[in-house]
Amino acid sequence: METVSFEHMVDGTPEDYEIIGRELAAHKDDHLADHILGTLQAMAGPLLGYPVDRFQHCLQSASRALRNGEDDEMVVAALLHDVGDPIAPENHSAVAADILRPYVSDRTYWIIRHHGVFQGYYYFHHLGADQHAREAFRDHEWFDDCAAFCAEYDQNCFERNYDTLPLEEFEPMVRDLFARSSRFPLPQVTLA
Repeated sequence: METVSFEHMVDGTPEDYEIIGRELAAHKDDHLADHILGTLQAMAGPLLGYPVDRFQHCLQSASRALRNGEDDEMVVAALLHDVGDPIAPENHSAVAADILRPYVSDRTYWIIRHHGVFQGYYYFHHLGADQHAREAFRDHEWFDDCAAFCAEYDQNCFERNYDTLPLEEFEPMVRDLFARSSRFPLPQVTLA
């Protein structure tokens, strides 16, 4: 692998940043989906008080979305909606949404970004918090879509005996989604 000439970014040249761009693009193409799938699989194990682990919860969510006829983008979003839990439990929705954002529609991004507060409708009141916190978004065009996502693919996805599909069922969809061109590409360095 070719490497850059600098040790401090301020000393980089256009050629250096061309190398980095090439290497990042190749690494993304070869490994991004694997890293994401690995992060999802790392959620297997601890129940954290739930009837199923977070990995099974996500598989159950995606299984329901697929069986409900959602498009592949929403199925993958359902699969990954809680992938931020292990590293950012307090803002897991934002983490999952930002992982998906370059590859999904604004609608899908918004639903995943806000599902945490919308999910609170089902339990915030048990913790002394505002069960209706999601009402702050009532006038948003995707309010009903996010509420439906939580009702159909989140709050009900803790069943011990649900006929959950295996990860292999979703892997091609994950690979296809993350093979898409980013909606926010990095600037390209072209040497004249």
